[in-house]
Amino acid sequence: MSGIGEILKAVGDLGTFQKRLVLFSMLPCLSLAFHQFCQLFMVPDLPHYCNTSWIRAVGPNLTEEEQLNLTLPRDADGAYEQCSMYSPVDWDLGSIVAYGLNATEKCSSGWVYPSAQQPSLLTEFDLVCDRKDLTDISQSVYMLGLFLGAMIFGPLSDRIGRRPVLLISVFLQGFFGLGIAFVPHFYVYMAFRCVVGASVSGITMTLLALATEWVGVSYRPHAVLITHCCFAAGQMILAGLSYGIRNWRLLEIAGSAPIFALFFFTWVLPESARWLVTKGKIEEAKKVLQKAASINKRTIPPDLLEQLKCEKQTKPGSILDLFRKKHLRKMTLIMSCAWFVNSIIYYGLSLNVTNFGLDIYLTQLAFGAVEIPARVGCIFLLQWFGRRKSQAGTLLLSGLVCLIITGIPEDQPMVITVLATISKFAASASFSCSYVYSAELFPTVVRQSGVGLCSMAARVAGIIAPLIRLLEQYHRAVPMAVFGSAPVLGGLLCFLLPETRGAELVDDTRGGRPTAQACENANSSSENGQVKVKDGGQDNEYTKTTYF
Repeated sequence: MSGIGEILKAVGDLGTFQKRLVLFSMLPCLSLAFHQFCQLFMVPDLPHYCNTSWIRAVGPNLTEEEQLNLTLPRDADGAYEQCSMYSPVDWDLGSIVAYGLNATEKCSSGWVYPSAQQPSLLTEFDLVCDRKDLTDISQSVYMLGLFLGAMIFGPLSDRIGRRPVLLISVFLQGFFGLGIAFVPHFYVYMAFRCVVGASVSGITMTLLALATEWVGVSYRPHAVLITHCCFAAGQMILAGLSYGIRNWRLLEIAGSAPIFALFFFTWVLPESARWLVTKGKIEEAKKVLQKAASINKRTIPPDLLEQLKCEKQTKPGSILDLFRKKHLRKMTLIMSCAWFVNSIIYYGLSLNVTNFGLDIYLTQLAFGAVEIPARVGCIFLLQWFGRRKSQAGTLLLSGLVCLIITGIPEDQPMVITVLATISKFAASASFSCSYVYSAELFPTVVRQSGVGLCSMAARVAGIIAPLIRLLEQYHRAVPMAVFGSAPVLGGLLCFLLPETRGAELVDDTRGGRPTAQACENANSSSENGQVKVKDGGQDNEYTKTTYF
């Protein structure tokens, strides 16, 4: 073995060097929240009607009300139709007034919006009537970008290093993020959003890997918790930013430009020492380790540094290994289902803030604020009630509350918003539980594959969630019924999983489940989706599995 774990202990678990890394990871989390939900504020619900300026050719002195009355049909409530108009005719004004118009057609010359309204995606690209579904489709395209980014940048960072991938991802996000503010067509907008989504995945995965590979075992839960809370804070900042900037192009610039500050800082960002050792770049690894120790005001013993040598890596398991054994197949299917339904309800609620009836900015602020106690509280849930009950309970709570919402009348927006906030609280806590539970369930040799497969299931759910909202054209309660019933099913299935609280991590695929022995006696450690055990008496890191 290389002894890299012992050297990192000498460098320090959480010194100034590691604190800089954690601080550095906060800005991308804020940026992720912006790009994830900014479109909600760029497509406001505005009154609109067909452009019927054709009648001005025969009646230039008509008032606006007279023009609408002559050229637009009315619905059952007496309001002007928003997506249809009377077909233009070659009559004179007198004939039109005397006989009226009967034949109707879809809007053929665009739409008219309130003149005082700031430019938005809806008004610039006419995302109304037959084009209204493009709003949800574009959100799914962004989620597709997240999925593709995870597939591309994850393996790429293992091949060429964390730092180059981070530089590429930051550049792509900054360039295409700013480019969105200048797109001339909506389909170009969707393509750019897909690239931004891919870059977001690259940044977050790479920073998480760097933090995991530099921060000591006992402090990693705190580092992860900080990033989760920063994502919640980013949602709150988005509410204030979008409230102050109503022009969608300016809002996009304001949310995308700060990432370039991250780009300049990456030039001094070190490569992962662990990655360098696995690639045989021992001398480079020694240099970054000595630099980190110097910043932390620590000294690495020379004899310890000289022991550093290339690790021999064990061949990892594959995704197929997860389905060859009955007990692994059961855990894989259930946990993938749990991640899928968790993502369905999380994004189903987050992307539905415009339909709860209250002010969208206050609702977004509440949705962001409620995630902070949810993320923190899940640590205590896991310790007090165990992994299985916490995972199942939070999923059931989020789903049941959503089902209750389906029975609340539309004229009770306050009640709907409060219930949605409770459901979002439970869904956020459930997501944090999933990361811990999944890492402890899968054996070491297939842990990376197992958690990766679960993450892919969540990304697919993120793509589907915006499309489920399209079902509201049949009944307003259908999307919320789907969002609610899915996590209830997933929560019930979680009771079939084994409990892992206080259990040793399983290393191979032979055993049926983790053994319930005290974690303090365990020599295994969970690190970056993999576990390392003591080998040949050489010291490696270890940690309790009760850590978040």
